[in-house]
Amino acid sequence: MKVYGHPFSTCTRKVLTTLAEKGHEAQFVMVDLTKGEHKAPQYVAKHPFGVIPYFEDDGFTMYESRAIIRYLDAKLPGEKLTPSDLPSLGRMEQWLSVEQSYFSSSSMAIIMEMFFKPMSGGKPDMDKVNKGRDGTAKALDVVDRALMSQAYLAGDKFSLADICWMPYLQYLSATPHGTLITERPHVKSWWQRLSTRPSWKKVNG
Repeated sequence: MKVYGHPFSTCTRKVLTTLAEKGHEAQFVMVDLTKGEHKAPQYVAKHPFGVIPYFEDDGFTMYESRAIIRYLDAKLPGEKLTPSDLPSLGRMEQWLSVEQSYFSSSSMAIIMEMFFKPMSGGKPDMDKVNKGRDGTAKALDVVDRALMSQAYLAGDKFSLADICWMPYLQYLSATPHGTLITERPHVKSWWQRLSTRPSWKKVNG
């Protein structure tokens, strides 16, 4: 197996965390975003949308992180990260969709402006940050209510849904807006459970 990506990429981290949860190693192929390698013709020939990650498995290829992690969970031995009972499966799919539709773009607005931009000497655009805060706060309010009665998004067991939220929570917690996590008691305790998992510690090195 090969994973083409970047260690700072949220979507790459979803794949790497899933591999770690399954106890499986894959060859990591660095795609340097700062050099535009994801837009190079030889990479676009693999991934027509020119983003990361990209995945290879013995001649089989695919892209899109949520599809890749489902594939890995279905193929690899180890603890299943997809619930077998329908209500929990439904909740997992619901929260995967919520992350994609309502959380990731809002949280990334904060993360790009408050985490990545300062790394290159830039100043954050506070209009973007404030707009991102609004969307992020709403999503985390909904999560906080759901976690009042369960430990993880799908229910009592950790699942692929939790994995897909983890990279954004990690970066968010490293900004002054990490209070969006800590001010919500159930989100705070959930993040504490997630961030101490061996798989996440491995991915974060």
